[in-house]
Amino acid sequence: MTSRRSLNDSAEEIARLQHARAQWRHVGDARPPFAETPGPGQESVWDYPRPPRIEADRREIVVRSGDVEIARTRNALRLLETASPPTFYLPRADVRPDALTAAAGTSHCEWKGEAHYLTVIAGKQRFEAAAWFYPQPELTYAALRDHVAFYPQQLECLVDDVRVLAQPGRFYAGWITPELVGPFKGSPGSAGW
Repeated sequence: MTSRRSLNDSAEEIARLQHARAQWRHVGDARPPFAETPGPGQESVWDYPRPPRIEADRREIVVRSGDVEIARTRNALRLLETASPPTFYLPRADVRPDALTAAAGTSHCEWKGEAHYLTVIAGKQRFEAAAWFYPQPELTYAALRDHVAFYPQQLECLVDDVRVLAQPGRFYAGWITPELVGPFKGSPGSAGW
């Protein structure tokens, strides 16, 4: 039996997500005229929803720096959000425990909640705030608990042996893989997307 409190929490979560969605111009309902048309086997980031959707990805994901492997999994989660390449979240159990240490700072996502940053340690190299996690994600994104995401700007991130390109812009962490078409949020002139 569902308690009254959990029903109220669910209703509040739905209302919060609807309010956040209303703030955005593009929400994945219709591909804008400037979006590239995907070919066979491709995905348009303009078909992704807002609020974002989480889906399992069973491809092999590897994160490394030089010869130091930081993470390897076939149990990643892809977060898909309108206009952005997916962000990959890897199970913490598939990340080397000695490769992460707490970094200063937090940030807040209107969908997922409060993120905490991690410094990535690869041998003698340190990549400050190059990863993050949600210790207590919002209810809709609870699957992200115990998962870590990595910025591909400084690290070598691979999906089935193909090195990803980093999403443009200094605030974004999407992984651009060959099957994606954009344009991608973070490119010049994309501030209003």
